[in-house]
Amino acid sequence: MEDEKTARTRRQILEVAAELLEREGAQALSTRAVAAAAGIRAASLYQLFGDKEGLLSALASHAFDLYLAQKHTVSSSGDPVDDMRRGWDMHVDFGLEHPAFYLLMYGTDRPGRQPPAAREAHELVLTFLGRAASDGRLRVPPVLAAHLTLAAVTGVTLSLIGVPESERDPEVSPRMRDALIGALTTDTSPAPDPTLATRALALDAALGGADPALVPLRPAETALLQDWLQRLAR
Repeated sequence: MEDEKTARTRRQILEVAAELLEREGAQALSTRAVAAAAGIRAASLYQLFGDKEGLLSALASHAFDLYLAQKHTVSSSGDPVDDMRRGWDMHVDFGLEHPAFYLLMYGTDRPGRQPPAAREAHELVLTFLGRAASDGRLRVPPVLAAHLTLAAVTGVTLSLIGVPESERDPEVSPRMRDALIGALTTDTSPAPDPTLATRALALDAALGGADPALVPLRPAETALLQDWLQRLAR
């Protein structure tokens, strides 16, 4: 474990690197420039992060931590579909406010490599979508809905980042958001005539969120039932 002094130095370097990244972009983020800005020897930076790749990985984790801090402020409104809209808007706003961070988080050239905070962000999305499924509002399984949502929202955010602020069309994000949510969810809560797939999704979500001690089935039976429900939901 890091001692207090090492942890403090690490935080200082990350804060300086984050400021340099947001002010001048990734091209200015050399280990030498970061060390000079932090007032430390380059050797100290290498001891903590290894190399520039290690520093970028740590910065990506730092960026996700900032993102999660904002994400956790989006409390449930009681309407899971409205929560999906609010979550989308918060995601896009974060990307436009912190474009350099966002490109490091989602525009990386390191496929398949994400920090633990990225998985936590994904779990938050699944939580919101699980509520929608439990209320009979979701047309597809939460995992698929999460993948579709992330693909759409990151595509929109990256495309907007690539356009000068004065030329951005304010309709792009809300139109894409509403089109996606309209395709993933039912119109009302609860659905007036829920389909078999919608009922199956709702029961599957309820089972997934239930205390196992309160489910009158053996674990193997619960797993089998959920497998059947997921088949019915397709």
